[in-house]
Amino acid sequence: MKAVVAPLLALLAAVTPVAAQEPAAAPATVALQGNAPLIPPEFKGVEIVEHLGAKLPLSLPFVDETGTNVTLGDYFKAGRPVLLTLNYYECPMLCNLVLAGLVDGLKALDWTPGKEFEVVTVSINHREGPAVALAKKNSHVEAIGKPEAASGWHFLTGKTESIKALTETVGFGYRWDPDQMQYVHGAAIFMVAPDGTLTRYLYGIQYPARDLRLALVEAGEGKLGSVVDKFILYCFHYVPSSQKYEFYIWGAMRLGGLLTILAVGTLLGVLWARERRAMRAEAGGVPPHDHAVTRV
Repeated sequence: MKAVVAPLLALLAAVTPVAAQEPAAAPATVALQGNAPLIPPEFKGVEIVEHLGAKLPLSLPFVDETGTNVTLGDYFKAGRPVLLTLNYYECPMLCNLVLAGLVDGLKALDWTPGKEFEVVTVSINHREGPAVALAKKNSHVEAIGKPEAASGWHFLTGKTESIKALTETVGFGYRWDPDQMQYVHGAAIFMVAPDGTLTRYLYGIQYPARDLRLALVEAGEGKLGSVVDKFILYCFHYVPSSQKYEFYIWGAMRLGGLLTILAVGTLLGVLWARERRAMRAEAGGVPPHDHAVTRV
Protein backbone atom coordinates (compact mmCIF):
# COMPACT_ATOMS: atom_id res chain seq x y z
CA MET A 1 0.00 0.00 0.00
CA LYS A 2 2.82 2.43 0.85
CA ALA A 3 4.34 1.77 -2.56
CA VAL A 4 1.14 3.15 -4.11
CA VAL A 5 0.29 5.98 -1.69
CA ALA A 6 3.75 7.60 -1.49
CA PRO A 7 4.07 8.14 -5.27
CA LEU A 8 0.51 9.43 -5.35
CA LEU A 9 1.27 12.00 -2.64
CA ALA A 10 4.38 13.04 -4.53
CA LEU A 11 2.37 13.44 -7.71
CA LEU A 12 -0.22 15.61 -5.97
CA ALA A 13 2.62 17.80 -4.71
CA ALA A 14 4.00 18.00 -8.23
CA VAL A 15 0.88 19.68 -9.58
CA THR A 16 1.54 22.89 -7.65
CA PRO A 17 0.61 25.75 -10.01
CA VAL A 18 3.92 26.81 -11.57
CA ALA A 19 2.62 30.27 -12.37
CA ALA A 20 1.64 30.96 -8.76
CA GLN A 21 3.70 33.27 -6.56
CA GLU A 22 3.70 30.97 -3.55
CA PRO A 23 4.39 27.23 -3.67
CA ALA A 24 1.77 24.95 -2.19
CA ALA A 25 2.68 23.21 1.04
CA ALA A 26 3.85 19.70 0.26
CA PRO A 27 2.66 16.67 2.22
CA ALA A 28 4.90 15.70 5.11
CA THR A 29 5.97 12.55 3.29
CA VAL A 30 7.46 14.53 0.38
CA ALA A 31 10.96 15.95 0.81
CA LEU A 32 11.61 19.58 -0.12
CA GLN A 33 14.48 21.15 -2.00
CA GLY A 34 14.33 24.85 -1.29
CA ASN A 35 10.69 25.81 -1.80
CA ALA A 36 9.90 23.15 -4.40
CA PRO A 37 8.94 19.53 -3.75
CA LEU A 38 11.39 16.86 -4.83
CA ILE A 39 9.64 15.19 -7.74
CA PRO A 40 10.49 11.52 -8.27
CA PRO A 41 12.05 10.89 -11.70
CA GLU A 42 8.99 8.97 -12.87
CA PHE A 43 6.83 12.08 -12.33
CA LYS A 44 9.05 14.63 -14.10
CA GLY A 45 7.45 16.20 -17.13
CA VAL A 46 3.91 15.80 -15.85
CA GLU A 47 3.61 19.06 -13.92
CA ILE A 48 0.68 21.40 -14.49
CA VAL A 49 1.82 24.82 -15.73
CA GLU A 50 -0.87 27.47 -15.48
CA HIS A 51 -1.75 29.27 -18.70
CA LEU A 52 -4.34 31.65 -17.28
CA GLY A 53 -5.77 33.88 -19.99
CA ALA A 54 -4.97 31.43 -22.78
CA LYS A 55 -7.78 30.59 -25.19
CA LEU A 56 -8.65 27.00 -25.90
CA PRO A 57 -8.55 25.91 -29.57
CA LEU A 58 -12.31 25.51 -29.91
CA SER A 59 -12.12 24.05 -33.42
CA LEU A 60 -10.44 20.83 -32.21
CA PRO A 61 -12.35 17.72 -33.33
CA PHE A 62 -13.44 15.05 -30.84
CA VAL A 63 -16.05 12.30 -30.56
CA ASP A 64 -18.71 12.38 -27.83
CA GLU A 65 -20.02 9.47 -25.79
CA THR A 66 -22.66 8.68 -28.43
CA GLY A 67 -20.09 8.38 -31.22
CA THR A 68 -21.01 11.75 -32.75
CA ASN A 69 -18.25 13.89 -34.24
CA VAL A 70 -18.09 17.20 -32.36
CA THR A 71 -15.72 20.12 -31.82
CA LEU A 72 -14.70 21.55 -28.49
CA GLY A 73 -16.49 24.77 -29.39
CA ASP A 74 -19.84 22.97 -29.53
CA TYR A 75 -19.99 23.25 -25.73
CA PHE A 76 -19.39 27.00 -25.62
CA LYS A 77 -22.23 28.15 -27.87
CA ALA A 78 -24.71 28.42 -25.00
CA GLY A 79 -22.69 31.29 -23.54
CA ARG A 80 -22.17 29.44 -20.26
CA PRO A 81 -18.85 28.82 -18.48
CA VAL A 82 -17.31 25.39 -18.93
CA LEU A 83 -15.72 23.19 -16.28
CA LEU A 84 -13.05 21.14 -18.07
CA THR A 85 -11.44 17.94 -16.78
CA LEU A 86 -8.61 15.97 -18.40
CA ASN A 87 -8.62 12.30 -17.40
CA TYR A 88 -8.85 8.91 -18.98
CA TYR A 89 -11.68 6.51 -18.44
CA GLU A 90 -9.77 3.33 -17.64
CA CYS A 91 -7.43 5.04 -15.16
CA PRO A 92 -6.91 2.72 -12.15
CA MET A 93 -6.73 5.40 -9.46
CA LEU A 94 -6.13 9.16 -9.75
CA CYS A 95 -8.73 9.98 -12.42
CA ASN A 96 -11.36 8.17 -10.39
CA LEU A 97 -10.43 10.22 -7.32
CA VAL A 98 -10.62 13.49 -9.26
CA LEU A 99 -13.98 12.67 -10.81
CA ALA A 100 -15.37 11.35 -7.52
CA GLY A 101 -14.32 14.58 -5.81
CA LEU A 102 -15.99 16.57 -8.57
CA VAL A 103 -19.18 14.52 -8.21
CA ASP A 104 -19.25 15.27 -4.47
CA GLY A 105 -18.91 18.99 -5.17
CA LEU A 106 -21.58 18.95 -7.87
CA LYS A 107 -24.00 17.08 -5.59
CA ALA A 108 -23.75 19.86 -3.00
CA LEU A 109 -23.97 22.63 -5.62
CA ASP A 110 -27.43 24.07 -6.23
CA TRP A 111 -26.59 24.56 -9.92
CA THR A 112 -26.83 21.81 -12.51
CA PRO A 113 -24.62 21.02 -15.54
CA GLY A 114 -26.53 21.90 -18.67
CA LYS A 115 -28.40 24.79 -17.04
CA GLU A 116 -25.96 27.28 -15.50
CA PHE A 117 -22.74 25.75 -16.88
CA GLU A 118 -21.30 22.87 -18.90
CA VAL A 119 -18.87 20.14 -17.85
CA VAL A 120 -16.54 18.66 -20.48
CA THR A 121 -14.35 15.65 -19.67
CA VAL A 122 -11.74 14.78 -22.30
CA SER A 123 -9.80 11.50 -22.29
CA ILE A 124 -6.03 11.86 -22.66
CA ASN A 125 -5.89 8.26 -23.93
CA HIS A 126 -6.29 8.21 -27.72
CA ARG A 127 -7.04 4.46 -27.57
CA GLU A 128 -10.34 4.98 -25.74
CA GLY A 129 -13.62 5.31 -27.60
CA PRO A 130 -17.28 6.25 -27.13
CA ALA A 131 -18.32 2.99 -25.43
CA VAL A 132 -16.08 3.43 -22.40
CA ALA A 133 -16.88 7.17 -22.35
CA LEU A 134 -20.62 6.45 -22.20
CA ALA A 135 -20.20 3.94 -19.37
CA LYS A 136 -18.19 6.49 -17.39
CA LYS A 137 -20.76 9.21 -18.04
CA ASN A 138 -23.68 7.06 -16.95
CA SER A 139 -22.02 6.10 -13.66
CA HIS A 140 -21.07 9.67 -12.75
CA VAL A 141 -24.39 11.27 -13.70
CA GLU A 142 -26.14 8.62 -11.61
CA ALA A 143 -23.79 9.39 -8.71
CA ILE A 144 -24.73 13.09 -8.83
CA GLY A 145 -28.38 12.18 -8.40
CA LYS A 146 -29.54 14.71 -11.01
CA PRO A 147 -30.64 12.91 -14.20
CA GLU A 148 -30.95 16.27 -15.98
CA ALA A 149 -27.18 16.71 -15.62
CA ALA A 150 -26.76 14.18 -18.45
CA SER A 151 -27.43 16.98 -20.95
CA GLY A 152 -24.63 19.11 -19.50
CA TRP A 153 -21.77 16.70 -18.74
CA HIS A 154 -20.00 15.56 -21.89
CA PHE A 155 -17.42 12.77 -22.13
CA LEU A 156 -15.15 13.05 -25.17
CA THR A 157 -12.49 10.95 -26.84
CA GLY A 158 -10.21 11.93 -29.69
CA LYS A 159 -7.06 11.50 -31.69
CA THR A 160 -3.57 12.20 -30.36
CA GLU A 161 -3.30 15.48 -32.29
CA SER A 162 -6.44 16.97 -30.70
CA ILE A 163 -5.54 15.73 -27.23
CA LYS A 164 -2.02 17.15 -27.46
CA ALA A 165 -3.23 20.51 -28.72
CA LEU A 166 -5.70 20.81 -25.85
CA THR A 167 -3.39 19.63 -23.06
CA GLU A 168 -0.55 21.86 -24.24
CA THR A 169 -2.83 24.89 -24.27
CA VAL A 170 -4.00 24.10 -20.74
CA GLY A 171 -0.46 23.26 -19.55
CA PHE A 172 -1.43 19.75 -18.47
CA GLY A 173 1.59 17.44 -18.56
CA TYR A 174 1.19 13.68 -18.84
CA ARG A 175 2.98 10.65 -20.25
CA TRP A 176 2.59 6.93 -20.66
CA ASP A 177 4.45 4.70 -18.19
CA PRO A 178 5.12 1.39 -19.97
CA ASP A 179 6.20 -0.33 -16.76
CA GLN A 180 2.98 0.48 -14.91
CA MET A 181 0.89 0.37 -18.10
CA GLN A 182 -0.86 3.62 -17.21
CA TYR A 183 -0.65 7.37 -17.76
CA VAL A 184 1.17 9.52 -15.22
CA HIS A 185 -0.50 12.91 -14.73
CA GLY A 186 -1.55 15.49 -12.15
CA ALA A 187 -4.85 16.21 -10.42
CA ALA A 188 -6.74 19.38 -11.30
CA ILE A 189 -9.83 20.74 -13.00
CA PHE A 190 -10.06 23.88 -15.13
CA MET A 191 -12.56 26.72 -15.38
CA VAL A 192 -13.13 28.26 -18.80
CA ALA A 193 -15.04 31.41 -19.74
CA PRO A 194 -17.78 31.25 -22.41
CA ASP A 195 -15.32 32.53 -25.03
CA GLY A 196 -12.83 29.73 -24.27
CA THR A 197 -10.47 31.70 -21.99
CA LEU A 198 -8.88 29.79 -19.08
CA THR A 199 -9.82 31.60 -15.87
CA ARG A 200 -8.97 29.28 -12.94
CA TYR A 201 -7.19 26.04 -12.01
CA LEU A 202 -8.50 24.06 -9.02
CA TYR A 203 -6.10 21.42 -7.70
CA GLY A 204 -6.33 18.16 -5.79
CA ILE A 205 -9.02 15.54 -5.52
CA GLN A 206 -11.64 17.44 -3.52
CA TYR A 207 -13.67 20.34 -4.89
CA PRO A 208 -15.99 21.91 -2.29
CA ALA A 209 -19.24 23.32 -3.64
CA ARG A 210 -18.27 26.81 -2.47
CA ASP A 211 -15.05 26.76 -4.50
CA LEU A 212 -16.87 25.42 -7.56
CA ARG A 213 -19.51 28.13 -7.24
CA LEU A 214 -17.01 30.97 -6.84
CA ALA A 215 -14.86 29.71 -9.72
CA LEU A 216 -17.91 29.39 -11.98
CA VAL A 217 -19.09 32.90 -11.05
CA GLU A 218 -15.60 34.14 -11.88
CA ALA A 219 -15.56 32.27 -15.21
CA GLY A 220 -19.11 33.40 -16.02
CA GLU A 221 -17.90 36.95 -16.67
CA GLY A 222 -20.67 38.47 -14.58
CA LYS A 223 -23.45 36.52 -16.30
CA LEU A 224 -23.73 33.70 -13.77
CA GLY A 225 -24.77 33.97 -10.14
CA SER A 226 -26.79 36.38 -8.08
CA VAL A 227 -25.76 39.76 -6.71
CA VAL A 228 -24.94 37.97 -3.45
CA ASP A 229 -22.61 35.59 -5.30
CA LYS A 230 -20.74 38.52 -6.83
CA PHE A 231 -20.41 40.19 -3.41
CA ILE A 232 -19.08 36.94 -1.95
CA LEU A 233 -16.56 36.58 -4.79
CA TYR A 234 -15.39 40.14 -4.07
CA CYS A 235 -14.67 39.12 -0.47
CA PHE A 236 -12.90 35.87 -1.40
CA HIS A 237 -9.96 35.22 -3.67
CA TYR A 238 -8.10 32.13 -4.78
CA VAL A 239 -4.92 31.46 -2.79
CA PRO A 240 -2.47 29.22 -4.70
CA SER A 241 -0.62 28.17 -1.54
CA SER A 242 -3.79 26.71 -0.01
CA GLN A 243 -5.32 25.83 -3.40
CA LYS A 244 -8.74 27.18 -2.43
CA TYR A 245 -10.75 30.37 -2.08
CA GLU A 246 -10.15 32.21 1.18
CA PHE A 247 -11.59 35.29 2.85
CA TYR A 248 -9.96 38.43 1.46
CA ILE A 249 -9.92 41.10 4.18
CA TRP A 250 -8.98 43.99 1.88
CA GLY A 251 -11.70 43.09 -0.56
CA ALA A 252 -14.21 42.97 2.28
CA MET A 253 -13.00 46.33 3.58
CA ARG A 254 -13.31 47.93 0.14
CA LEU A 255 -16.75 46.43 -0.28
CA GLY A 256 -17.72 47.69 3.19
CA GLY A 257 -16.46 51.15 2.28
CA LEU A 258 -18.45 51.11 -0.95
CA LEU A 259 -21.61 50.04 0.87
CA THR A 260 -21.06 52.80 3.46
CA ILE A 261 -20.73 55.40 0.71
CA LEU A 262 -23.91 54.12 -0.94
CA ALA A 263 -25.77 54.19 2.37
CA VAL A 264 -24.62 57.75 3.17
CA GLY A 265 -25.46 58.86 -0.36
CA THR A 266 -28.93 57.36 -0.09
CA LEU A 267 -29.52 59.05 3.27
CA LEU A 268 -28.36 62.42 1.94
CA GLY A 269 -30.63 61.98 -1.07
CA VAL A 270 -33.64 61.32 1.14
CA LEU A 271 -32.87 64.34 3.33
CA TRP A 272 -32.38 66.56 0.28
CA ALA A 273 -35.69 65.42 -1.19
CA ARG A 274 -37.50 66.20 2.08
CA GLU A 275 -35.93 69.65 2.22
CA ARG A 276 -36.97 70.37 -1.35
CA ARG A 277 -40.56 69.37 -0.58
CA ALA A 278 -40.57 71.58 2.50
CA MET A 279 -39.25 74.55 0.54
CA ARG A 280 -41.87 74.11 -2.17
CA ALA A 281 -44.60 73.83 0.47
CA GLU A 282 -43.47 77.02 2.20
CA ALA A 283 -43.30 78.88 -1.10
CA GLY A 284 -46.91 77.88 -1.82
CA GLY A 285 -48.12 78.79 1.66
CA VAL A 286 -48.96 75.20 2.51
CA PRO A 287 -47.66 73.53 5.68
CA PRO A 288 -45.03 70.95 4.56
CA HIS A 289 -46.84 67.95 6.05
CA ASP A 290 -50.44 68.96 5.25
CA HIS A 291 -51.85 67.33 2.14
CA ALA A 292 -55.18 69.21 2.39
CA VAL A 293 -56.34 72.60 3.63
CA THR A 294 -59.72 72.91 5.34
CA ARG A 295 -61.64 75.89 4.03
CA VAL A 296 -64.00 77.73 6.40
